[in-house]
Amino acid sequence: MKTILILGGGKSSIFLIDFLADTCLPKERKLILADLNLDQAKSKLKNKPNTEAIPLDIENENERKKLIARADIVVSMLPAIMHPIVAKDCLLLGKHFFSASYESESMKSLKSEIESKGLLFLNECGLDPGIDHMSAMKIIHDAKSKGEKILSFKSYCGGLLAPFSEDNPWKYKFTWNPKNVVLAGQGTSRFIEKGDLKFVPYQQVFKRIENIHFDRLGEFDGYPNRDSLSYRKVYGLEEIQTMLRGTLRRAGYCKAWDVFVQLGLTDDSFQLEMPEGSNLRQFLNAFLPYNKDLSVEEKLAEAIPDMDFPTFEKIQWLGFFGNRELPLTKGSPAAILQAILEEDWALNPEDKDMIVMQHLFEIKTTEGIKKVSSSLVVFGNDSIYTAMAKTVGLPLAIAIDLFMDKKINITGLHIPVIPEIYNPILTKLEEFGIKFMEKG
Repeated sequence: MKTILILGGGKSSIFLIDFLADTCLPKERKLILADLNLDQAKSKLKNKPNTEAIPLDIENENERKKLIARADIVVSMLPAIMHPIVAKDCLLLGKHFFSASYESESMKSLKSEIESKGLLFLNECGLDPGIDHMSAMKIIHDAKSKGEKILSFKSYCGGLLAPFSEDNPWKYKFTWNPKNVVLAGQGTSRFIEKGDLKFVPYQQVFKRIENIHFDRLGEFDGYPNRDSLSYRKVYGLEEIQTMLRGTLRRAGYCKAWDVFVQLGLTDDSFQLEMPEGSNLRQFLNAFLPYNKDLSVEEKLAEAIPDMDFPTFEKIQWLGFFGNRELPLTKGSPAAILQAILEEDWALNPEDKDMIVMQHLFEIKTTEGIKKVSSSLVVFGNDSIYTAMAKTVGLPLAIAIDLFMDKKINITGLHIPVIPEIYNPILTKLEEFGIKFMEKG
């Protein structure tokens, strides 16, 4: 009986766990879910046959290796910093490794040893990265097979609220790691536009946005991710003239978020200590110039010259002009802002989230330049079975299932950009309503 070990049972793992647990009895497999919180792990397995929950402190090297030794396949749903540690254990013990996270330089350094041991280490098999790679490569490979040339490729993805759950002016709530949302865009974004290299520093990222339209959903802000240039090689598009990967938010979000960026409220580089009992108004005022004759609202308007009413309304809705007490008074500005937002941007039980992704291609064909758009929209079921968890967990679960059934029959270090991986996964995802609509 083959054994699958999942390390980490957080929010994004629910569909992954359900899918793999449901295969255990009919396919004679065993599933072990190891998590620091044993009760949480048990609840997610739901007493399904051939499943076992185990408490695990992932930093306990001896216990971690003992557990990995019991498995045939190890799935890391841990924080990204832990993946290389687990991967090295898997390499030592001869176990296959799967994750939805970016393939790090540390992971790449293991490539030759992975190949020599005949193991499969598959990374970036979630949503973004993951579904974005697979769906884009299908179009790219199809165009190349016809002798066509990709001139421009832009790809955007966002985890947002379903329209019927957009009950605040930001039209946003946390559907994944809040810290990553607060720190989004930091560092310099890099892409290529019509042959010119473009570099966008953090203080400009939320100003340099592109309008992205989805049928029946309306308008979105698209801002550039940190590094689009490296994906030219990944996608086999070294000579492409335009390539950009970005993130989607509802129209108007970026202008309001940029207020926090410009004032310094998203800074995670230093610690501050507000007096106990301080309120949000005082926190905001701490980042504004001193002027005894102006109110906080007036000072903010002076500091942000292009402030408009929709932006002001978003800041006001969060309580920054009132006397609400700060939930955290010690920490970096970003940590304090995160604590504030976690109160206001938490999903309600009845809330449903939404994943939106869109690829925009310009392709040179024998008949001229063809524009192709490929769009994905996925809605969550509720605040537990979210669209985020579905689109992160299912591609990974399907890849593991296909590999165990020998329908993916490769070894080495991979991300899902080859047909042997992405074709069967995309086909299976369509059964779960994860399907792109193509125009052009």
